[in-house]
Amino acid sequence: MKKLEYEKICEQILKSDKNIRYAGIYNFGELYDKIRPGLKSHLSSEETEVSLSQAVYRWSTRKKTAEKIGKPIYAVAKYEKIYRITIPIGSGGLILISTELDADVNRIIEKIITIKNQFSS
Repeated sequence: MKKLEYEKICEQILKSDKNIRYAGIYNFGELYDKIRPGLKSHLSSEETEVSLSQAVYRWSTRKKTAEKIGKPIYAVAKYEKIYRITIPIGSGGLILISTELDADVNRIIEKIITIKNQFSS
C-alpha cells in the first residue's frame, strides 16, 4: 500500500464515528496518523511511536498461537481515559485507533474492518 492510501484510510476511519479520537497506521517503522480536529493527543509523537512499536511486538506474540486458535483479528484495551483498538493491515502493519470511553467499540471495529477491506486486495 502507498502512503496516500494510508492517509485516506486514517481519514475515513476518523469520519466513520465521532467518538474516534485518533487513527494511525504503523507499517515497517513508518507512522501515518491523524487526530480528530480540535482534540489534543494524550501522548506526544515520540510516546505514540514507542507505543506503536510495542503494539507491533504484542501483535507478533498473538500470531504465535494462530495455528491453534486462529489468526488474531483485532485487540481492544480499555484505559482510564480511552479505548485502544489494534487491527492488522497488510503483511506487517497495524491500524491503531483510540476512542472516547462512551464509544460503541464493537460497531467501530466493524466499520474499521470494512474500511480496511476496501483498500486490501
